[in-house]
Amino acid sequence: MLFNQIAEVFPVTARLGADVYDQSPDLSCKEICTVWGEPLLEKLYKGSLFSATDLPSFQRQESVFIMLNIGLLGVLLLMHIIFASFLGYPPRTLVLLLSAVLLLNVFELAWVQRLTTALEPGSLLMLTWSSICLNVAAAGLLTVLADHEDSPYFTLAMVPVLIAAFRLSLPAVLGVVGVASVLNFAAVEYFFRQHPPADVGEYFEAGISALILAFVGLLVWLLMQQIREHENELARNLLELKQTRARLLEEETLAAVGRLSSAIAHEIRNPVAMISSSLAMAKRGQLDAENNNEMYEIAAREAFRLEKLTTDFLTYARPRQPEPRPNSVHDTLSYVASVCRAHAGDKQVRIEVEAPESLESELDPAQIQQALLNLVMNAIDASPQGGTVRLQSDWDGSSEVRMSVTNPGPEIPEKVMPRIFEPFFTTKARGTGLGLAIARNIARAHGGELSVSSNQHDNVCFCLRLPAAKAGAPARAARN
Repeated sequence: MLFNQIAEVFPVTARLGADVYDQSPDLSCKEICTVWGEPLLEKLYKGSLFSATDLPSFQRQESVFIMLNIGLLGVLLLMHIIFASFLGYPPRTLVLLLSAVLLLNVFELAWVQRLTTALEPGSLLMLTWSSICLNVAAAGLLTVLADHEDSPYFTLAMVPVLIAAFRLSLPAVLGVVGVASVLNFAAVEYFFRQHPPADVGEYFEAGISALILAFVGLLVWLLMQQIREHENELARNLLELKQTRARLLEEETLAAVGRLSSAIAHEIRNPVAMISSSLAMAKRGQLDAENNNEMYEIAAREAFRLEKLTTDFLTYARPRQPEPRPNSVHDTLSYVASVCRAHAGDKQVRIEVEAPESLESELDPAQIQQALLNLVMNAIDASPQGGTVRLQSDWDGSSEVRMSVTNPGPEIPEKVMPRIFEPFFTTKARGTGLGLAIARNIARAHGGELSVSSNQHDNVCFCLRLPAAKAGAPARAARN
């Protein structure tokens, strides 16, 4: 779960780390971080320290900056018009320049939204510097064209400072702040040359504006650095988690193979030993005809048991791909019940089917019958004399049909519950331990699931969930 969350939050970091790991899975985290002769994490922010190298992040980030700039342009022009009595009516050249900058921003926004592939680092760097230069120049020119000592248009310089602080290195941020401040002082100087005498207070205000730009730029840059450091740390943790996950999967696979091999050897050894000893005794010729025939019968029974074991194992290990089609759930349950009634009669157990005749599910009849047969036979064996095994079905009202097999009798012990679907695990004296494992494989191959829905005294229930028929679960008229 943590691995997936990190990959969702930092897709670029996760993708780069995963690529390096896939190429060199045996490397340690420290070794991975020095792959190709330079630290891995420096690759993430090489050069201009961009943090939006994937397309969706870049589009969101760039769109915010553009819309902020468009909003500022509109608000400043509106303020100029509203306070025309103080600032003077906007000159035509100012309106034309402001409109041109506004159109450029609109065109850039449309272009950014239509991008289908991420920009190369060089193109991204060029776009960023172009945007910064355009906005700084526009702020300076509009301040001059406003022809007023209290021109509000220098506020536009805040956007390029934010872009630089968000994406570029500290020297670049200070450079943008310095250029913007110089332009502000130049605009003040130009105004007082045109309208003497000079007012020292305006130079003081220009200095305050420069300090504000520097403070905002430095603060945003420091915050971005902190975010990058956290992302670097998460990238390191991601690589370590991936290594640990790979080792755990390998160890679990080896352990599972070991358990399976041991179970197979144990299950095969017993019938083979019985066959071998029975045939050896019959071959010696020291037994009478009746005992001799009994040895051959034992060998035949064990051979049949061995054949069934290998057949079940192949069914589990290489399941046939199901061919699901709409089928009546009632007919399926009724067929399984009729097949199991003889065995239930021997155990003095009743079987009841409770299912709507119109209920349908997408299933492969042969495979689902095999899965249900395993469940019903287990239920019969676990039921006391006079008990009733119930085969029931219902529909969840949307996309799932549930088929349940319920039997009375003792509950499944808590220590056994975690292993009941494990291959070759059985509590029966002569069971193979593959019945429930095969049934669950069949359910999952159909896009469903097999689980224990109730485990109480006199109410043990296995629930088989399968997709409902596409046309709707109660799809056919009731039949006799």
